[in-house]
Amino acid sequence: MEENTNKPGLFEKGGKLWFLHSTIDAFDTFLRVPATVTSRGAHVRDAIDIKRVMIMVVIALVPAAIFGMWNVGYQHDLFNGDLPGLFDKFWFGLLKVLPLFVVSYVVGLGIEFASAQIKGEEVNEGYLVTGFLIPLIVPVDTPLWMVAVAVAFAVIFGKEVFGGTGMNFLNPALLTRAFLFFSYPSKMSGDQVWINGLPDGVSGATPLTHMLDHSGDVATGLENMPSVSDLVIGTIPGSVGETSIIAIALGAILLLWTGIASWKIMLSSVIGALLVGWLGNVFGVTNVPAYYQLLLGGFAFGTVFMATDPVTSAQTECGKWIYGFFIGALCVVVRLFNPGYAEGMMLAILLMNTFAPLIDYVVTSRAASARAKKGQIA
Repeated sequence: MEENTNKPGLFEKGGKLWFLHSTIDAFDTFLRVPATVTSRGAHVRDAIDIKRVMIMVVIALVPAAIFGMWNVGYQHDLFNGDLPGLFDKFWFGLLKVLPLFVVSYVVGLGIEFASAQIKGEEVNEGYLVTGFLIPLIVPVDTPLWMVAVAVAFAVIFGKEVFGGTGMNFLNPALLTRAFLFFSYPSKMSGDQVWINGLPDGVSGATPLTHMLDHSGDVATGLENMPSVSDLVIGTIPGSVGETSIIAIALGAILLLWTGIASWKIMLSSVIGALLVGWLGNVFGVTNVPAYYQLLLGGFAFGTVFMATDPVTSAQTECGKWIYGFFIGALCVVVRLFNPGYAEGMMLAILLMNTFAPLIDYVVTSRAASARAKKGQIA
């Protein structure tokens, strides 16, 4: 009797381990293109897919992550008056930040893989970026169990219930931070950050704190603000990935060069922030120059890496200008008029994520109406 040579493989349909197909496929195609090709008909062929896009974003985040780890060690040594070498500072920061990455990826990818197995679908690649973003936007001393709970909430209720990557309307990384902010506000105030390695820890004021006086009102001077050079280089207290404008700019250049991020959203966000900051100066709300708003807090990081999220941002070209402008404007409005929360970028992006579909609807409706009227005239 001849043996059947067409017997399916273990992970192929009909094989004993077919139920693990989505998991095996995710690992198999992580660094190489799948062996499937088109056979007939007209198809768009490109050298990049979702997985490659996500990996490119992760590469763009690496400079901010590396500098942020070094800065964690630098702030620790600065507080204690120590002067260890460059590698010692980075190593200290790496050991503090690495557990956040581990928890972020283990919990998030665990839920993604489980969801794909249950639904019998391929594993979504979107969490490659989300898992890298989360450790860069939360305080480095956030308890790991809090991070795990927040990640689980964001992935399940922010992505999976809507159908996974490409179907969510809120940025999952910012949703994680928002969950932490509203559930554990003492850890996510936005104006204090852990800088010391002592058992009880010490919180240091971020530059945003200096925009407020002791009564909670907006400060009118720059006496305690860091210099522009410190803000640009990033040798200031803050969340891991948000301090260095230079490192963020390197990532922005890569994203713009590859066409992954929208320059319209970035530029309009900057315009919105400068306009509101300038109006704050004109009406005497604050004496902090408008350009400082671009250097403080998470504005630059949020503008480059989260406002430009292709899934949750506006899709129309005109809509991108409107979407980005309101992100920048709302961020500065929150900073100037909400003394209870020093940082406004998270709230601004999440709010505009919600309105992005409406913006696109209005833009496309007006365009369709204009074309219809033009046709009638013709």
